[in-house]
Amino acid sequence: MAKTEQTKVSAEPADGSKNKGPDKGGCWCGTGRRKTSVARVRIKPGEGKLLVNKRAIEDYFPNSRDRSAILAPLKAVSAEKSFDIFVNVRGGGTTGQTGATVLGIARALRNYDPGHMHTLREGGYLTRDPRMVERKKPGMAGARKRFQFSKR
Repeated sequence: MAKTEQTKVSAEPADGSKNKGPDKGGCWCGTGRRKTSVARVRIKPGEGKLLVNKRAIEDYFPNSRDRSAILAPLKAVSAEKSFDIFVNVRGGGTTGQTGATVLGIARALRNYDPGHMHTLREGGYLTRDPRMVERKKPGMAGARKRFQFSKR
């Protein structure tokens, strides 16, 4: 009996993106994470509507610094008014949610058009921040805080 070798075909595209086309609703997806926040982003061509947890961005992120950070990947590829963006974000605080949303939007734009990859990578929008909360150690009050030392 002769053994036949079977070659394994990868389902992923050659450019490294996991999502090649739009989903059933015509949206391109991207997931962003930072600290303990997770943002699931869906973009589709439209007139520039941006909703975060079904609320306007001005209501959800009242700080202008957070809003400008979220819009930065869109400005980098000159697409501020080209997409409707829907973001579901949970966990963490406002800074973590902002960072997760930026990464999610950048990944969704990369999935929409792989030609944006160089611009987004150059701006640092596709780099995931690896810093996480340090865990609490046993016998201590927190990650680094100790209980008061008693000499006697």
